[in-house]
Amino acid sequence: MPNEASTAVATPDSATSPPPHFDLTRRPWIPVLRTDGVETELSLIEVFEQAAQVRRLVGDLPTQDFALLRLLLAILHDAIDGPRSIEDWGELWDDGLPLEETRAYLDTHRERFDLLHPDTPFMQVSGLRTAKGEYSALDRIVADVPNGARFFTMRADGARRLDHGEAARWLVHAHAYDLSGIKSGAEGDPRVKGGRGYPQGVGWAGHLGGVYAEGDDLRQTLLLNLIAFDTKNFDTDAGPEPDRPAWVHPPATAAPLSGAAAGSRPYGVRDLYTWQTRRVRLQHDAEGVHGVLLAYGDPLSPRNMQLREPMSAWRRSPAQEKKLREATVYLPRDHDPARAAWRGLGALVTGRVRGGDQRQEAAEYVRPRIVDWIARLTVHRYLPRGHLLRVRLAGAVYGTQQSVVDEIVDDSVAMPMILLHQEHEELAREAVDAVTDAEDAVTALGDLATGLAQAAGADGDGPRGTARDRGFGELDEPFRDWLRRLAQGGGEDTGTGLPLDDPRYPREQRRTWQFTVRSIVSRLADELIASASEASWEGRVLETKSGAFWLNTSSVDLRFRRALRTALPLTIPDTDSDNGTEEQQ
Repeated sequence: MPNEASTAVATPDSATSPPPHFDLTRRPWIPVLRTDGVETELSLIEVFEQAAQVRRLVGDLPTQDFALLRLLLAILHDAIDGPRSIEDWGELWDDGLPLEETRAYLDTHRERFDLLHPDTPFMQVSGLRTAKGEYSALDRIVADVPNGARFFTMRADGARRLDHGEAARWLVHAHAYDLSGIKSGAEGDPRVKGGRGYPQGVGWAGHLGGVYAEGDDLRQTLLLNLIAFDTKNFDTDAGPEPDRPAWVHPPATAAPLSGAAAGSRPYGVRDLYTWQTRRVRLQHDAEGVHGVLLAYGDPLSPRNMQLREPMSAWRRSPAQEKKLREATVYLPRDHDPARAAWRGLGALVTGRVRGGDQRQEAAEYVRPRIVDWIARLTVHRYLPRGHLLRVRLAGAVYGTQQSVVDEIVDDSVAMPMILLHQEHEELAREAVDAVTDAEDAVTALGDLATGLAQAAGADGDGPRGTARDRGFGELDEPFRDWLRRLAQGGGEDTGTGLPLDDPRYPREQRRTWQFTVRSIVSRLADELIASASEASWEGRVLETKSGAFWLNTSSVDLRFRRALRTALPLTIPDTDSDNGTEEQQ
């Protein structure tokens, strides 16, 4: 999406016919995949009424799914003004979504859900304009229009016109994920200089490493992410006024929030899930939308928002602590597109990652509050400990000064609820440490590839990266399978024969995983050695600060085998012998 200021385009003459309307409560616009495999679009009322028959949302981008889910959650929270307690939530889980309350709520606010309303258009500012009456092409809000090269896209000519439903989806997405950069300067915004709005940061969700729980259908997904207001360490009503979504607040103007509201909002999750980071006005006619005015709205700093924002993990920022002279500063933990979701299991399950326990102070990482909520459901037995929880990750990775989107992250990992249960903390720790086993083994594989290249007189960085990518790729599905089976207890599939409550079970499960890693990584190492060049077998003298030594395929192979044994100690005979377990093959 381009981010320069708008190009002047004449606004079309006003039509003499009655103004068009697009009622989002009754007109289809939310893309879904039904449980029978059919894709369709539903209205807001339909998406709640048919949620049990919907597998999941299938928007134009994974980040759009995340933004739409938060919109639906805000509606649901506000329709029932809750759930106030975990017991209230349990009734919803047993009885289903509160359809009567939701329909009545949408009827009450129907006017604010009219995308084209002349006075209160949905998530827009009526009368928003620049000094010259400019508006821009829809590329400003359509995030799947590549910035620059447009060779691999269905929109090589840009987004010239959208139907009303698609425009509504991109409107929701823009508030959540819009780029930073220079934007149109709206009249009435005191921050505008020379007709331009200068960078105020990305949309709120753009700061996050988005995380949410995914159920077997949309009904379950909505309920799993519908956090009860009595949840500990979760600030659901933070302000002097009631927490309400954007359409219940007075309509926004071009100016940003000011005064007490600017300092205290958002008041809770309903406010946060619908936060108006932009001021928008769609240019439309009866057939569709053909332009947009996109300006800055209410910026929101992500600093120390971990008690308000439940759908992201958080990390301590020593740099910000030093800069701001504050004892503790937490920022959202971004997703790394190069790392599969299971490699971040520690931050999801225990709130810790490798090396995070070195400072005996505030936690280095805080796991997503949505995971704390799911853990609470397991403790209170609303969810069985053997139930598989699918955690989905969604996020945008921004490039140059947050003015472009480089990548979109979309991944998921399924894990048994037992990993979140207080009675099985040891199993959770072993599962997290199993990720470390894989990373250490792949590091040894990368060192092998580097050594083979150096023995032949070549640069080792390229071979190292290739070997590591292949190593993690080969381990990806086996780890996901191993993780899914953790709650099964004794049985042939687990490889231990021990019951789940046996204190030896967690360690034996990890032993099983280490043997899987050894088998896979050893096979990949054998392939690297078999393909080593004649020059690598012959070897050469390598000069280092510690002195010179001879490097060839044999010495590199020997070093790799030692490193692999160190990385996977439970595969060595007699290791942890008090368990009485023989070496597995």
